[in-house]
Amino acid sequence: MVNSDRLDSIIARLEEIEATLAASPGRDDYVRLTKEHAELSPVVEVARALKEAERERHDLHELLDDPATDDDMKALAREEIDALSDRIDDLSHRLKLLLLPKDDADEMSAILEIRAGTGGDEAALFAGDLFRMYTRLADIHGWKVEVLSASEADHGGYKEIIATIAGRGVFARLKFESGVHRVQRVPETESGGRIHTSTATVAVLPEAEEVDIEIDERDLRIDVYRASGPGGQSVNTTDSAVRITHLPTGIVVTQQDEKSQHKNRAKAMKVLRARLYEAERQRRDAERAAERRGQVGTGDRSERIRTYNFPQGRVTDHRINLTLYKLDRVLAGEALDEIIDALATESQARQLAAAEGAHA
Repeated sequence: MVNSDRLDSIIARLEEIEATLAASPGRDDYVRLTKEHAELSPVVEVARALKEAERERHDLHELLDDPATDDDMKALAREEIDALSDRIDDLSHRLKLLLLPKDDADEMSAILEIRAGTGGDEAALFAGDLFRMYTRLADIHGWKVEVLSASEADHGGYKEIIATIAGRGVFARLKFESGVHRVQRVPETESGGRIHTSTATVAVLPEAEEVDIEIDERDLRIDVYRASGPGGQSVNTTDSAVRITHLPTGIVVTQQDEKSQHKNRAKAMKVLRARLYEAERQRRDAERAAERRGQVGTGDRSERIRTYNFPQGRVTDHRINLTLYKLDRVLAGEALDEIIDALATESQARQLAAAEGAHA
């Protein structure tokens, strides 16, 4: 059961926020308080429903204990108590989920990085398939995709592609996608019909704003150079390409897709902020061992998380042993949410078990 005093303090806090908002606070306070209000409102809604159901059940128990209550009324009361007990269990479970520690990055947009792994041309084609899958998922959810940089392969697909996916809660939906994705299929160039195995690595990072992570300009080495295209051909005739090295961590970001040095620098800084923010998140997670055990997968880019098997038309997520025979619909973005929902549910279940174990 959720601690009653904690619920009372959450309800009191929401009422305090509502009173302050009604008094027309300044802009900064208004933004901060409306965000907190949005976070607390669903918790308070369930908490109030739970308290009301517990009150009704208590009243019915008093009715049963009253010698003046006739048998028919007692039978009705017992039925209502059973129904209320089920509702209380459901509300308690929902409340526990709502009260689980939130990932600060969940509401953020995301930066998606996909790199071809083992498998040569076939790996690059698979990287292209994955990028199209996430683009279609974004279309379904109304998210906006913007390519930051792309290195196209000679026979199609990508050696590497980096993009932003903008929208509320994008990172919460896509954070389980980080890791090694494996494809098993017969390449079009394979005359013998043999199945080849190739891989691509996906990294999903929260898109951090300047307010989320502060970067000291003195920690940066910025090099500019002339951008070049495939085969060494010149893309343009000015030193517009940018390479930014973050000296304390050694993280290097290059950007040359834009003709403007200023635009390339802005895009490179966006990627650098995301990588630094993610590195800090990983460091904090490593310090919280219990929380790390409550995650589905580690988010490690070297962890093999999913296999896409074309001959059998199946997709298997190895972290939760989930197999869907919907390969085409997953790659079309339509059935990917089924996998993401299952991963999120498993993650919540592990977090709940860890939280209840800690309080036992």
